[in-house]
Amino acid sequence: MAVNDLVGGLRGGVAFLSRLPVDSGEADWERFRTLPVAFPLVGYLIGALVALPFFLPAPSATVAFAYLLALAVVVGIPHFDGVADLGDAVAAHGPSSKRAALKDTDTGVGAIVAVAVVFLGLVLAALALSTAPLAVAVTVVIAAEVGAKLGMATVGCLGTAGHEGMGSQFTTVLDSEMLVVPALAAVPAAVAVLPATLAAVLAGPLVAVVLVDWADEQLGGVSGDIFGATNELARVAGLHLGVVAWTLW
Repeated sequence: MAVNDLVGGLRGGVAFLSRLPVDSGEADWERFRTLPVAFPLVGYLIGALVALPFFLPAPSATVAFAYLLALAVVVGIPHFDGVADLGDAVAAHGPSSKRAALKDTDTGVGAIVAVAVVFLGLVLAALALSTAPLAVAVTVVIAAEVGAKLGMATVGCLGTAGHEGMGSQFTTVLDSEMLVVPALAAVPAAVAVLPATLAAVLAGPLVAVVLVDWADEQLGGVSGDIFGATNELARVAGLHLGVVAWTLW
């Protein structure tokens, strides 16, 4: 792999996965969508930035709120649209109704519940981590972010798009063999503070596999909404599994 391709792919990944100011063009996007290792590598950067609030000498509630603000500033909320659409799709009955719910611009009860559950999950996980040793809190936050991005890479490498769109931009150029390199890139995050960080990273691909299987059965394939939902659900799952692993072991 040429250095220019890697750098360009990372630029494209930062532009796609975050709100960080980066000079990225069409060529970088093309490199990114064919370079699944960029997902977890960008996850390290995002994770390190959103973990900064845990260094604050502040009450747990303030630290948790600051973490949410950091996510909003660094990542934004575009992937929450995937969570909302997934919530409406899950609430709908029958494959055709589920596919229609994904495309419907109206916000249903399923969307509201799904977003609320994810938001509450982030708050509670941040509160729990704010009481943990600093090294544990920071490494679990980074691991959860790397795992979430590994989950997105898993969707791209294992999924099949149900129609042309954002999902097909990845699934048509990636395959299962290409998942090996992103998985290896996530290893440092996974082994940082065992077993907490291992649990946090593994949550990503586990969530991805479940959503890919569900999307294949219910929607006829993955879409951009499945990518976005994977990112958000995997982050929450990773944070909580990390907390549980740290608490129990």
